[in-house]
Amino acid sequence: MQHKEELEALHAEIDGLKDEVERRQELLAQTLQLSPEAQVEFSIQQEITRLTNENLDLKELVEKFEKNEKKLKKQLRIYMKKVQELEVNQVTVQAERPRPELTRQATVQRKEKDFEGMLEYHKEDEPLLVKNLISDMKPQMVSATVPCVPAYILFMCIRHADYINDDHKVHSLFNSTINGIKRVLKKHNDDIEMTSFWLANTSRLLHCLKQYSGDEAFMTQNTAKQNEHCLKNFDLSEYRQVLSDLSIQIYQQLIRVAEGTLQPMIVSAMLESESIQSLSGVKPMGYRKRSSSMVDGDNCYSLEAVIRQLNAFYNTTCDHGLDPEIIQQVFKQLFYLINAVTLNNLLLRKDMCSWSTGMQLRYNISQLEEWIRGKNLHQSGAASTLEPLIQAAQLLQIKKKTTDDAEAICCLCTALTTQQIVKILNLYTPLNEFEERVTVSFIRTIQAQLQDRQDTPQLLLDFKHTFPVLFPYTPSALSLDSLHIPASLNLTFLTRV
Repeated sequence: MQHKEELEALHAEIDGLKDEVERRQELLAQTLQLSPEAQVEFSIQQEITRLTNENLDLKELVEKFEKNEKKLKKQLRIYMKKVQELEVNQVTVQAERPRPELTRQATVQRKEKDFEGMLEYHKEDEPLLVKNLISDMKPQMVSATVPCVPAYILFMCIRHADYINDDHKVHSLFNSTINGIKRVLKKHNDDIEMTSFWLANTSRLLHCLKQYSGDEAFMTQNTAKQNEHCLKNFDLSEYRQVLSDLSIQIYQQLIRVAEGTLQPMIVSAMLESESIQSLSGVKPMGYRKRSSSMVDGDNCYSLEAVIRQLNAFYNTTCDHGLDPEIIQQVFKQLFYLINAVTLNNLLLRKDMCSWSTGMQLRYNISQLEEWIRGKNLHQSGAASTLEPLIQAAQLLQIKKKTTDDAEAICCLCTALTTQQIVKILNLYTPLNEFEERVTVSFIRTIQAQLQDRQDTPQLLLDFKHTFPVLFPYTPSALSLDSLHIPASLNLTFLTRV
């Protein structure tokens, strides 16, 4: 019987296919009788009909899925209600236990109410604390909580060790914490996210040691509750210096990783890519083929790619709760790198010293300045690091003929050294036969006017130069007794005190 049913179904399918074939043959015969233009129009109509039918089928499928979704949501609400009822029943059962257990429950509730912002742990749990909070920590695990949760938890553990006057426990936890952070950073020495995360947490732990030290200089912005949470027994100023040194090391690693990512992109994006399309055909004489070939290949980056990378760095540091003052110093350093690498390449490449490169360069710099303003980093000093590059771009565009032009150049190019100005003028390449080269007499006039300027004879900038970093004191408005510890950290062995 099953075989007969299958056979009948197959026969019905064959009949249906035969009907379809006949219909298509009729359509084909009709189409062949039409003119070529009519055939095209007829084919389009047939395709529209087919797509319309297909669209209706898909709509039916979507409606089916939506109904199924509503059904599942309804079931989920029912199950959530059952879970809530179960929790209420458990609370009721606990309330109906014998009196001794009722007394213990009441004591726990009182401690929770009078929570003093401390966390207690047994000495043998210290390795587990460091493992869960430092060694196995991933930034994604605490992304939904307040920034720098590991730093707050560690400080609350230190506070309890101070509260019970256990200097050995304080010393041991500090050493384990610092060594654990160093191991993590050594393991992830090229990971910008982990480096940024631990820079934020190490500097926050340093701020906590200051904020709750009991020193009046650090207590002015505290609330009355925060002042109650100050350390009682130990002076941890030596550990503040250790954490400060560690923060500087992490900052230097962050800069190294960020510069390593950014540096290969700079020359291509700032000098070789053509973000102003109208200048794409304007090349210096003798360099048309060479200039265009230099932006081909795997190492071609646009200015948009550099800005995307800067956005990624900025979002990472903000997400991890890094202090705004430190973020400003990071980007001042990165913009100095962009300036130094671009200017050094300009001073070494004759094919780039032209009027069109000056236009392109000034446009690219304006885009970077706009990015700085958009991220509210205008007070960081990042824009001022681009001044030598701005002046070099203007030097490529300005007139270079008369004595007045020479005076204007000397007044304009205050951020460039005499050697750099003369080098750019010597390398300057006319766009066409109608533009004259910079004459030797003009360059000598520039040298004569700049001979009294007291600047370094250095031609190239030191792109590895690092600005000294400062960690200004930034107190937290968070009250320690209100900190929520995520269950995902597996710190159930910690006890709130």
